Amino acid sequence: MNIWILTIIFIGGLALGYIVRLIVSTMSANSRESRARLILEKAEREVEARKKEQVLEMRELEQKTREKVENSFIEQRSALDARKQKIIEAEENLNRKLALVTNKEHEITQREQQYSVKEQEAASRIKAVEQREYDCQKRLEQIAHMNQEEARCQMMQQVERETREKADAFVRRIEQEAEEKANREAKRILSIAIQRTASDFTADVTTTTSPILEEMKGRIIGREGRNIKAFEAATGCDLIVDDTPEVITVSCFDGVRREIGRRSLERLIADGRIQPTRIEEVVERVTKELNSQIKEQGAQVMFDLGIHGVHPELVYLVGKLRYRSSYGQNVLKHSIEVANAASALASEMGADAKIAKRAGILHDIGKAIDSDVEGPHAQIGADVARKYGETPQIVNAIAAHHEEVAPEYIESILVTSADAISAARPGGRIEGIERYVQRMEKLEKIAKNFKGVERAFAIQAGREVRVLVEPSRVTDEGAGTIARDIAKEIEKQLEYPGQVKVTVIREIRATEIAR
Repeated sequence: MNIWILTIIFIGGLALGYIVRLIVSTMSANSRESRARLILEKAEREVEARKKEQVLEMRELEQKTREKVENSFIEQRSALDARKQKIIEAEENLNRKLALVTNKEHEITQREQQYSVKEQEAASRIKAVEQREYDCQKRLEQIAHMNQEEARCQMMQQVERETREKADAFVRRIEQEAEEKANREAKRILSIAIQRTASDFTADVTTTTSPILEEMKGRIIGREGRNIKAFEAATGCDLIVDDTPEVITVSCFDGVRREIGRRSLERLIADGRIQPTRIEEVVERVTKELNSQIKEQGAQVMFDLGIHGVHPELVYLVGKLRYRSSYGQNVLKHSIEVANAASALASEMGADAKIAKRAGILHDIGKAIDSDVEGPHAQIGADVARKYGETPQIVNAIAAHHEEVAPEYIESILVTSADAISAARPGGRIEGIERYVQRMEKLEKIAKNFKGVERAFAIQAGREVRVLVEPSRVTDEGAGTIARDIAKEIEKQLEYPGQVKVTVIREIRATEIAR
């Protein structure tokens, strides 16, 4: 009986376990399906959200593209408006010039009429003289003890004397009128050129200061000064670290090198990694960037002036002038002033304004390279311009703008005048009167220290020294030796922009009195 009970219980347990297992498996399957549905729904929601994000991104991109196109359209329209305005201004200038030409033609016509009247007056005077000559001849014939030939000679002498006096007076009056008119016209043209080229100036110096934290000075110097030595070797500038709080000074006479040094120093300070290798990398990178900017600046200047077809190397030299100064005057701004002034003068004088403007902007390119090549900057610039295909008019204007070469074209004379206008205008150069006087006195003192020198004069704002020597103590060959020695001594003792011409004069005068 117990066996049967146990068997029934065993079978019932197996059945119950099977049922429980079946129930559990069914619940597990339902749970998996539920999780799968949840995952699927979550994926669908994520896909939908992603679609919405992409739609929003596409709309935003479309909006940006539309704004960019609209801005470009606005810029192009502004450029067209500016170009239209320039064309209108050019037409107005042409109309003014046409009116000026018409007025000049009217003046010429009036002058011709005046000359015709004067010719008629001269003809009437000649007739009066002839009549007088005839009357005198009759008178002389009636005078006793005088034949016709003698009377004719006396009369001719008197008429010749009177006619010469009247002719001299007439010529003097015409010359005086012409000189006064030429002076008025020259003043008018120069005033127009000065007014059209008047601009501000910026004083350039040979040092640049950069702000720096005090704790950075030691890192700039480096262990045993290796960082500052590496910086000076890489840039060619002197780095001055003194007791001035939070300031470090970059000193160099070359403006391009000084700018490279300043930018490199600022980047090194901002980066904080200061070591010889890093210094060389930064200086090299800054040098490339500055060279690129110099080219862009030169191209922009040419574009602003409307000058085209200039060799890229000349454009680079023009941009390099931005970092060069002369007597505190920025050479690039000075060159732009000279270009505009020369163009204005050429327009007023009837010369070629385009050639004058092109020669004006290129006239000082020798200053961009004169530290690497010996010789006056005018001749250096002329050689470079000739090398890169500039015309003989341009080359001569560059070479002659300091009167070291004779000008061969009217544009050369106009560039020389424009250069003097820009240098002499108020505020153009900032050399103090005390420093100017000291430099002139120093030049004369150097020349007077040589044996045989009688007197010395510094002229042309210190660009030339004229030396008078005693002919009894100095021979012709010795005069050349003294000129070379004075030039060498000036190079040793003085610092000056450009060049100084030394002229030694040996003159012998013989005087006698006739009693």
